[in-house]
Amino acid sequence: MSSPAYRRILLKLSGEALMGERGYGIDPEVAVQVARDVGEVQALGVEVAIVIGGGNIFRGVAASARGMDRATGDYMGMLATVINALALQDALEKADVSTRVLTAIEMREVAEPFIRRRAMRHLEKGRVVIFAAGTGNPYFTTDTAAALRANEIRADIIFKATKVDGIYSADPVTHPEATKYDRISYLGVIEQGLKVMDATAITLCMDNRLPIMVFNLRTPGNLRRAVMGEPIGTLVTV
Repeated sequence: MSSPAYRRILLKLSGEALMGERGYGIDPEVAVQVARDVGEVQALGVEVAIVIGGGNIFRGVAASARGMDRATGDYMGMLATVINALALQDALEKADVSTRVLTAIEMREVAEPFIRRRAMRHLEKGRVVIFAAGTGNPYFTTDTAAALRANEIRADIIFKATKVDGIYSADPVTHPEATKYDRISYLGVIEQGLKVMDATAITLCMDNRLPIMVFNLRTPGNLRRAVMGEPIGTLVTV
């Protein structure tokens, strides 16, 4: 049996990914599937960290557009990511996967505060680490949090889980003629304005030469295939 292509990964999940086909909230079946996929990868000896968004519950940017103070909306969005992290932790623990939730906003009753060295020790001990509350600062997305945390823990790659099977030249749902990229540079993503991750996150990855793999989360087993180095999705690199 071949060895995994990566030793330590960071999986970026959007809050919307947990909705499944629902219009709001968390679909328990989706959480169970994600937990199963993560457990399968962890069983290969891969260290797994996760950053999760909160868009299925609350989006600070959308609230700001309707008149709410942006910082207030962003803090509310960070709290939504904690709800998602706890839901995912529950699904993982039920799949016999040991986890820890580390949050950038201190709330000791439900999660540990984020401390870089503690996070790395958890990973080394075989625990899945879920990073919640983004960076702990308003005006920064969970994409940026994923890039930041991945660099802090020295991850080998960011796996960006989406609803499509990679990066396209345009939205493949509304533009069936869109071209899929198997590989693209960081600058290519920025120059073409492709909605992969926000520009801050892409730039942070580019500056630290941290690759990003964009793949379809909804296909069971795709995370394992990506970890094994199979050519699925789109690789963003230099």
